[in-house]
Amino acid sequence: ISMEFRNLSKVYQDVISDICHKMGVGMAEFLEKKVDSQHEWDRYCHYVAGLVGIGLSRLFSASELEDPIVGQDTELANSMGLFLQKTNIIRDYLEDQMEGREFWPREVWSRYAKKLSDLAKPENIDMAVQCLNELITNALHHVPDVLTYLSRLKNQSVFNFCAIPQVMAIATLAACYNNKQVFRGVVKIRKGQAVTLMMDATNIQAVKAIMYQYVEEIYQKIPSTDPSCNKTQQVIASIRAMSLPSGPMASRHHYSPIYLSCAMLLAALSWQYLSTISKATEEYVQAGEN
Repeated sequence: ISMEFRNLSKVYQDVISDICHKMGVGMAEFLEKKVDSQHEWDRYCHYVAGLVGIGLSRLFSASELEDPIVGQDTELANSMGLFLQKTNIIRDYLEDQMEGREFWPREVWSRYAKKLSDLAKPENIDMAVQCLNELITNALHHVPDVLTYLSRLKNQSVFNFCAIPQVMAIATLAACYNNKQVFRGVVKIRKGQAVTLMMDATNIQAVKAIMYQYVEEIYQKIPSTDPSCNKTQQVIASIRAMSLPSGPMASRHHYSPIYLSCAMLLAALSWQYLSTISKATEEYVQAGEN
């Protein structure tokens, strides 16, 4: 790793060293405390994923594959990471509980249970689902930033790299929303569904259509008695306004099979990379707590 790092141009070295330093400081901060408030949830997700989004964005701009604004607008880049990280944390509730990890913010779950582990008890399932829905609603607030970020990208490979994990995330949230199975097992999107998303998410209009499809799916499942009902409807309305189809989607058949294979591999590797980094960070923090 050291050899490869030294072979990079200084402009890339500066970005990587800066991001790694900030991430290390942030991880050390959360060795000393748990995720308590929603603000701290955002802060934790910033350290382990938002900084990855910011660093990658700065590299995209430094390489001149993308305009300078992509690397300069750290708020949008941060939202890209937060949306993915929050989705992973929400989906992985049961796995994290079994491994002794807690990443759901106390400020939220404490309104529904005395202990986070209590949400997995059958007698608490209704309150658990309400807590789940509130966290998904929180995560959905990042979608407008995601769409704005993706709309600025010009390079096809960069777009695929960034867009595919985001559409995977919205599909995962749609599968998790109001779903008791989150507290009983693993909720994942189907492999065929994942492949379709990889094939389709090749331009901004296609991504908007995918986002629209899945927020509509969530909207149809909102219980009228859910405490977050109004907030969920409001954030979905804002996403709808940005996602309404305004032009034809580019057909995936416009791209060669080799190009598509490379794009899908790149996207799959990026998704696996972010998941692995997330898991390693969680285990590191847990080790520190122990």
